[in-house]
Amino acid sequence: MAEEKKRTRRANGESAIYFGADGRWHARVPMGYKDDGEPYRRHLTRKTRDDLVEEVKKLEKQRDAGSAQQPGKAWTVEKWLQHWVENIAKPTVSENTYDGYEVAVRVHLVPGIGKHRLDRLQPEHLESLYRRMQANGARKAGTAHQAHRTARTALGEAVRRGYAAKNAAALAKPPRMEEDESEVEPYSVEEVQCLLLEANRRRNSARWMLALALGLRQGETLGLRWSDVDLANEYLKLRRNRLRPRYQHGCPEASPCGRKAGYCPAKVQVRRETKNTKSRAGRRAVPLPGPLVAMLRAHRETQERERKAAGDLWTESDYVFTKPLGGPLSPNTDYHDWKRLLEDAGVRNARLHDARHTAATVLMLLGVPDRVIDQIMGWEPGTSASMRARYLHVPDAMLKDVARKIADAIWGAPGTPAVDKNQDNEV
Repeated sequence: MAEEKKRTRRANGESAIYFGADGRWHARVPMGYKDDGEPYRRHLTRKTRDDLVEEVKKLEKQRDAGSAQQPGKAWTVEKWLQHWVENIAKPTVSENTYDGYEVAVRVHLVPGIGKHRLDRLQPEHLESLYRRMQANGARKAGTAHQAHRTARTALGEAVRRGYAAKNAAALAKPPRMEEDESEVEPYSVEEVQCLLLEANRRRNSARWMLALALGLRQGETLGLRWSDVDLANEYLKLRRNRLRPRYQHGCPEASPCGRKAGYCPAKVQVRRETKNTKSRAGRRAVPLPGPLVAMLRAHRETQERERKAAGDLWTESDYVFTKPLGGPLSPNTDYHDWKRLLEDAGVRNARLHDARHTAATVLMLLGVPDRVIDQIMGWEPGTSASMRARYLHVPDAMLKDVARKIADAIWGAPGTPAVDKNQDNEV
């Protein structure tokens, strides 16, 4: 049988892969040297060769990155967090989620608790870190809370894999998050009309009305393509989000440009332009009001004139909202355009996302059923109630109207004499 199962060896980098007499595939992966200078190898075995090759590649990648655990040597928190964020979290979460994890690990967790052994980390170590982060107002509670959530997720994976007996972050008391005293105040109809008048004087005017009238998120609006817009039937489909671009230097290491990566003359974009919406509720059809259909028709004609005027300088794309020479709008540029629009329109300063609160509140005031509001706003059924509580705001005028109705019901309309039903009120 041993002769029938002839052993084969293959060089995979430095690793040797062979088929064993036990009917399984084996590999010996060189992992460098121990602390005493002795070389060591890691032995792996899997039922199929493809599974084994995949595991060998992962292990070699960890070895080359210096994040692989040495035999008999416990993980430090620093080593584990760096391994977790790059090799476990990064391939499985969205770009924005990874960015939050990476900053929390690199800026806060590794400097604060990285030297501890993973299996000896205590909740008190984390609670001390949170206090130091918030000491003298150095960091907001939200920043410390983000570090806490990241640590809880990373350490939970370590417990699941048997590298630690307990999740210290799950036992630690997280920073107390106080409610923001400043309530979001939706724009009034008069303010929206002022913004509309000013927006009509500049490029991409329909972009702002999609936010104010329909509550589209920034990423949804900037990721919108003409193939998603049906002007004949007066609706649009939301399928993707525009991501914030990320760049790396493209200049040679021998002669660096000395600038930040985003301003490098030879910069290379390393992040995809768009991603699909993260939930099924986010992929939705939204009806277009008649005036907004007219604005989009005019916008398409203007864009076609810009394309012809630019000629060969035009960057071809199917995006609804583009730069003057084509190509997708940058979220950062879009943010600054919003701030200038508010200033020029003489409207109070607010976040771009507050326009979404405005749209949701208008839908409520119009008496639109909750289920329809949820679809237009893209809220999941399981969270829609909490999202409505967060986004739907009762204007002061509505509260005053309710107060008037209560007064009329209890005390009677103004000028009506009070009536005592237990007495004879005849004159």
